[in-house]
Amino acid sequence: MNVSDSELMAGILTQSGHRTVSHIDDADVILLNTCAIRENAETKVINRLEHLNHRKRREGNLIIGVCGCMAQHLRDKLLKAAPYVDLVMGPDAYRNLPMALNAVANGDPFLGLQLDKSEDYADIAPIRKEGIRAWLTIQRGCDKMCTFCIVPFVRGRERSLPLKLLTDDVQRLVDEGFKEIVLLGQTVNSYHDGQHDFGELLWSIAEVDGVERVRFTSPHPADATDSMIDAMENCPQVCKQLHLPLQSGSTPVLERMRRTYTAEEYNELVSKLRERIPQIALSTDIIVGFCGETEADFMQTYQLMADIRFDSAFMFKYSDREGTLANKSLEDDVPESEKARRLNEIIKLQEEISANINQDAIGTTASVLVEGDSRRDAEQYHGKTDTFKTTVFPKENAQVGDIVNVEIHSATAHTLIGEIV
Repeated sequence: MNVSDSELMAGILTQSGHRTVSHIDDADVILLNTCAIRENAETKVINRLEHLNHRKRREGNLIIGVCGCMAQHLRDKLLKAAPYVDLVMGPDAYRNLPMALNAVANGDPFLGLQLDKSEDYADIAPIRKEGIRAWLTIQRGCDKMCTFCIVPFVRGRERSLPLKLLTDDVQRLVDEGFKEIVLLGQTVNSYHDGQHDFGELLWSIAEVDGVERVRFTSPHPADATDSMIDAMENCPQVCKQLHLPLQSGSTPVLERMRRTYTAEEYNELVSKLRERIPQIALSTDIIVGFCGETEADFMQTYQLMADIRFDSAFMFKYSDREGTLANKSLEDDVPESEKARRLNEIIKLQEEISANINQDAIGTTASVLVEGDSRRDAEQYHGKTDTFKTTVFPKENAQVGDIVNVEIHSATAHTLIGEIV
């Protein structure tokens, strides 16, 4: 979502006559597009701003702006920590960027932090980097109100873009050479434009001539409808991979998180997905040490991860976020040392599971979309399988953007290694 919003801002500024530059030293305007999900992101932004201020002292005309969710969430703290920042702009105010830059150039700082439930940027063409994968925002905002999450307070209420507009966008992306379309939303599968649900959108986008692959992130388990599952099962272009955030394997913890499903319901959904789509790869998000989490709660998470056997997982220890419902009403009562121990235990478990799953792929042949040179060996390419596994293989006769068959001959917990066949 952060990358997608940066592309949107580039589109808005390009329309008004600005141009991007390849090196920061050549820029007259530097905008930091920020996320507020985790606290360490805020520390990095403040440190980056302090570094940029050294240059601003030398070049008085340099404009520095902070945009995105952190700007919306920490406006007062941000202005106190970095008073030299010229503009602060939340996710619903990007349309005002040209006006804001003009105001700042005339000596007036600019604050644009009003949430707008009608803003969807449907008429703005993002400026995307060249590549094979395009991010397409289909929905903005969130209505879920999970107690650990700041997103609803910085991105506003949920709203979906019209299906016809999105399919037109996809056709333009295909014409520009993109092979894979990734649909974005805070709870992407709750999409509904008033007439069409998420499953219908998947079918419509996949039917656009030239689309090779369709992915989406991140869905919510409570919105994993039969319509969505039908599209994943029966539409060849929709990848057989799903990032399905669990957060906790304890139903009481899920209730305190306001996740709107039980651990049992989540497990039943996984069983249904694997019955309908046997080759599906599942990844997830896990938070340990949430308010009130006991050792028994943690062991339920550990056991559910062991039973489900996710292909991969993003794992975190709970960090209290100012402004969230948990911050206002729940006690962050799990010691940091205990959070760290629990996190290390599930990381170790998941590494073993991921390695075993990838080892099972040895001897099979995978369809891989070539993305570019391997970071470690210029003689090799890297790409993603349909199930989103990173795969490395000799270049041979392939080109970036090709879909090739790769026979897997070895694997690590994070990478498949093979040769084109």
